[in-house]
Amino acid sequence: MPLSAGKSMNILHLSAAKNWGGGENHIENLCLELNLAVGNIQNIILCVKDAGFHKKIKNGKLKVEAVPMLVKFDLRYVSKILSLTKKYNIDLIHIHDSTALTLGVMATKLGKLPPFVLSKKTSFPIKNRTRTLYKYNHPQINKILCVSEKTKEISSRNIEDHSKLQTIYHGTAIPKISSGLFNLRERLDLSAKKIIVGTVANHIRAKNLETWIEIINYVINIRKEKNFHFVQIGSYTDRSPKYKERIDKLNLSEHVSMLGFIPNASELISQFDISLITSQSEGIPQFIYESFYHKVPVISTNVGGIPEIIKDGENGFLTNAHEPQSLAEKLIALSRNKDLMKSFTERSYKKLIENFTTTKMAEQTLAEYKKVLYGKNGTGN
Repeated sequence: MPLSAGKSMNILHLSAAKNWGGGENHIENLCLELNLAVGNIQNIILCVKDAGFHKKIKNGKLKVEAVPMLVKFDLRYVSKILSLTKKYNIDLIHIHDSTALTLGVMATKLGKLPPFVLSKKTSFPIKNRTRTLYKYNHPQINKILCVSEKTKEISSRNIEDHSKLQTIYHGTAIPKISSGLFNLRERLDLSAKKIIVGTVANHIRAKNLETWIEIINYVINIRKEKNFHFVQIGSYTDRSPKYKERIDKLNLSEHVSMLGFIPNASELISQFDISLITSQSEGIPQFIYESFYHKVPVISTNVGGIPEIIKDGENGFLTNAHEPQSLAEKLIALSRNKDLMKSFTERSYKKLIENFTTTKMAEQTLAEYKKVLYGKNGTGN
């Protein structure tokens, strides 16, 4: 990914996320890939001190700055944006979430800042509120990088200048190095005959774990398929007690393992027999890319950009959100068809390698950076 001759680039990445998730995994992957680019690219990540993202990356290979955030729009974060811009002679600010965008826009009121690039990583519509519309259409934003064509289409409804919108799919790092966290079957005392159905999702509304529980209920209690075990990995929230209460009420506890947040959880995906996504709203979950890489077949809802990378019956199974019985029936059917599982995984792996790697994602992102800084053709000529 060569830069134009003689040009360097200092990028400040803004994250106000409190937990580790797919969006934060994207920032880490992007910065690691950009650090490998030919040319002088310096990436600095500003994140929330002692939050999940900060704990994950603070001792790694990336340059990280952190600031406390006791309230959602903490002025210390705003001040840090201004000071880091001067300290590192920042050329461009890449904003990675909605809260960070608000903080970035606040910072423009207090000092001169370089151009913004915004990542839109979810398919949530931009709310039709005056302040929200103002920040997403702020003149400091030169590019809006959408995680899928669906995200781009939804965002275009409330973005005035459509030329700012560009789709860049994320992806997974190739090759992946696994440290082998632990053996799931040994840890959970599961026999070799048990079918492990894995889900990686934080306990948030968008992931729709209510449907996940109803799928398990249908499989175990209605269809009496006792050979499945459902593993769920992701950060607990205030929604978690309700999920656990429902699982207990349905007498499903012995068929379910909710493991909470696990650092580098993607290293466990290869031990799943099937990956299951029940989301009601998505960009494209990193979990799908990771499952493709590890050759684990995927069953998912068809929300957001997911149908752009999974074709129902071709390289996975899709169904509508909030239809647990349909998802459960596809899960049972797939588990009984080893040839179909192999066909899904081979096609998905090929699609991943050809289209959805972090290297391709970083190349495309760098090209957009150059257009912002050096003109339409990215060279300054």
